[in-house]
Amino acid sequence: MCPLCVLDVLQAGCVPVIMADSYILPFSEVLDWKRASVVIPEEKLPEMYTILKSIPHRQVEEMQRQARWFWEAYFSSMKAIGMTTLQIINDRIYPYAARTYEEWNNPSVVKWSSVNSPLFLPLIPPRSPGFTAVVLTYDRIESLFRVITEISKVPSLAKLLVVWNNQNKSPPEESLWPKVTVPLKVVRTKENKLSNRFFPFDEIETEAVLAIDDDIIMLTSDELQFGYEVWREFPDRLVGYPGRLHLWDHEMGKWKYESEWTNEVSMVLTGAAFYHKYFNYLYTYKMPGDIKNWVDAHMNCEDIAMNFLVANITGKAPIKVTPRKKFKCPECTAIDGLSLDQTHMVERSECINKFASVFGTMPLKVVEHRADPVLYKDDFPEKLKSFPNIGSL
Repeated sequence: MCPLCVLDVLQAGCVPVIMADSYILPFSEVLDWKRASVVIPEEKLPEMYTILKSIPHRQVEEMQRQARWFWEAYFSSMKAIGMTTLQIINDRIYPYAARTYEEWNNPSVVKWSSVNSPLFLPLIPPRSPGFTAVVLTYDRIESLFRVITEISKVPSLAKLLVVWNNQNKSPPEESLWPKVTVPLKVVRTKENKLSNRFFPFDEIETEAVLAIDDDIIMLTSDELQFGYEVWREFPDRLVGYPGRLHLWDHEMGKWKYESEWTNEVSMVLTGAAFYHKYFNYLYTYKMPGDIKNWVDAHMNCEDIAMNFLVANITGKAPIKVTPRKKFKCPECTAIDGLSLDQTHMVERSECINKFASVFGTMPLKVVEHRADPVLYKDDFPEKLKSFPNIGSL
């Protein structure tokens, strides 16, 4: 029996009858075809009618349901066939995280929501390629250079990419930039949009991306290296430093953005966060509804949008690293700073409600968790600690 014939039978809602000893059914490595088909040895061809008549009617109905589900889940389109093939390959490469027999063959245990770990993200990316730091900047040259200087000390840094978001002013001359040992590229944008920080630039060749603002001058190289090491363990998460929380306001009957220091976290700000570059593609080309336009029009909430996107795809909470409480740039006190705008916090709550409406759900997950280095609080000599320069409360 040809493979296409089997698919035609499945599409018709019938139970395939296989009468070829050497025939290998599609995806038989993971699919239990005994649940959805009848296999009759060639030597018993004369008994085919008797064998089929002996199958109880209830069993036939169960096999029909399984065959119909096989068709819908694994064969109904080229995309379904391709994704099934890739999932099998992924299971071979990472057998300890592979789908179980029941997940492949039992519809009742499969989660058909959008919440799934992205297929192509490795469980533990290799250490050697390092990460690309993407620094969004507009016109704060002094703090930008300080950020670049500190980031350049991180052992795993592979490349620095500065996203120049000011169309009315040229970047400093090349001779004025800090001297670093990794490639440094300045990309000039065509419009001043916050979403530019998440564009999938060709210059990003590493899997890991560190999104960082030009005013985050307080993070040490140890804190950044530790954040990267944590991300390597959880490459499908947002791993960041400033934590935030969303709360339900019972009086107002809507969601509220909370920036005060609490034990609970549901977001990490992408002003300083690691993530997989795959999410740049999703943010730029697959963000639901008009969220991207909303972000760019309001010049706010691109970080909240990214948290929504990652949480909706993975069903997982972000990971906050290091205990540092405040993230403030003492020199960055310009009146026109976004975070100093009185409407900024109000808009943040509006963003959460807007995004929840577009997604049709509240994907953000609340956790009480923070990742700290081993021996962080222990009274040991600093030379015994892998990350001694970690900021305190």
